[in-house]
Amino acid sequence: MMPLFVNFNGQLLAADSAILPLNNRAFRYGDGLFESMRLINGQLKFADMHAERLQNGMKVLKLEGYSLLDTWFLKEKAEELATWNKAKNGRLRLTVYRDAGGLYTPDDNKSGWCLELVPEETSGYRLNQKGLIMDVYTELTKPVNFLSNYKTCNALPYVMAGLYKNQHKLDEVFILNQQGFLCETISSNVFVWYNEHLYTPALSEGCVAGIMRKKIIDLCISLEIPVTEAQINPDILHQADEVFITNATRGIQWVIGYGIKRYFNGLSKTLIDELNKLV
Repeated sequence: MMPLFVNFNGQLLAADSAILPLNNRAFRYGDGLFESMRLINGQLKFADMHAERLQNGMKVLKLEGYSLLDTWFLKEKAEELATWNKAKNGRLRLTVYRDAGGLYTPDDNKSGWCLELVPEETSGYRLNQKGLIMDVYTELTKPVNFLSNYKTCNALPYVMAGLYKNQHKLDEVFILNQQGFLCETISSNVFVWYNEHLYTPALSEGCVAGIMRKKIIDLCISLEIPVTEAQINPDILHQADEVFITNATRGIQWVIGYGIKRYFNGLSKTLIDELNKLV
């Protein structure tokens, strides 16, 4: 099912409309950020967490109007767009950009936005039946700075990693930070189960501050599963018992293979069952 409508700065337009001018700063300079969200049974999930990350990111980018893009705004616009697209389940993307002229230096800091919806047939989160085959991407590393934890529109490192993934017929790749430690994947955060303990790269390692990452950490704490945010040497992937990746739209995906190493998925199954109880 293809989406019928998008919401562009409060105006519902046909999804195939030509709406971005050539001087749009997100197009020219990647001057903006976005939120990937999940609609389940007509409701936006984890709206308060998405709103908090979005507003913090807009403050960091010095974008005006961040106070207007709150939890209420996200819920209202998501549910309105779902109604127009006759969809109860789907993936949402809200892109916020600097709506101004100028070259590298903008002449204003006002913001614009666009909300898109890709409908899906299924509700809830489903663990992938076939485990992912992955490898470490080493051609380009991710810088660690005050922008690293946000989903900005500057995505070339992820694009290059995606090309590597396709070239080597992989399902996903691990991305390293500039110090060579485990950071994230193209579209997800990483969790490693090793010696009865769950590890995930700390935010100080440059990974995106994932909404699902935070939910999984909170779930583990409530279930008394030991979990630590840490600096992780990628060599641990050779000894780990289980590896899975997370994001807000897919939930949890388990990894079956890294090189000749093969993993189990027992913890992944437990956590996705608990996750679905929340939604």
